[in-house]
Amino acid sequence: MKEVQEKNFGEDIFGIDTSIENPTDVEKVKIMFAEIAERIKNNYAEERSPVKSLLFDHAIGELVNAELSVVKLLTYKL
Repeated sequence: MKEVQEKNFGEDIFGIDTSIENPTDVEKVKIMFAEIAERIKNNYAEERSPVKSLLFDHAIGELVNAELSVVKLLTYKL
């Protein structure tokens, strides 16, 4: 039987395993964004409200947008 570790929120959103060894630059960026997303989720889970829910959704969306832009920049070739 193979043990499978369940991904946390940040890893799931950014499609990265934060425990990989010797990550590439793109993987390092994804790991950083995954860790930020996880911190945001943990803070959101502590106390929820309608306003905080809107802010959480917006923050995660902006985080995903920023990650995509950084990865695009790192992988852009002429």
